[in-house]
Amino acid sequence: MQHREYVLGMANTLKQKRSNKPVLAIAVGGVLAGALDLTQAMILFGKNIPLAIAGGLLGPRAFQGGAAFYVLGVLLHFFIACSAAAIYFAVSRKLKFLTEYPVACGLFFGAAVELVMTLVVLPLSALHAMGPYTYRDLVSGFLVHMVVVGLPISFSMWLFARQPE
Repeated sequence: MQHREYVLGMANTLKQKRSNKPVLAIAVGGVLAGALDLTQAMILFGKNIPLAIAGGLLGPRAFQGGAAFYVLGVLLHFFIACSAAAIYFAVSRKLKFLTEYPVACGLFFGAAVELVMTLVVLPLSALHAMGPYTYRDLVSGFLVHMVVVGLPISFSMWLFARQPE
């Protein structure tokens, strides 16, 4: 019986330590999602994708920019990814199931991120990207963001920011 109590005590200690790290959860989720998303974007669209991201803030002149605009694009990309992780964390404080079911919730969150980027952020950016989009591009955008953005963020919250039961 002592062994069982010891194991349960250790499990409770682990839960308490794991569930009290919101900054870590946001940072890990945001950086991981940002790195995976930027990597896949560079593979699919080329190494100059950070210039397009900077173009969202600066307009077409970003494409003539040098290293400074490139770094700005990378930093903006990680800012957006960490912002998405912070939003997931904030909402998960009220909707506890977001940290209890990381696969389903992460996939839906990734789809939501894709929708917001496609329908709100890109049209309002300085590049005014508004389509028309092909069916293939829409489906691949959803699938990619569901996996490389939604899942890393949701699993980071599951691992580091679960609320005590």
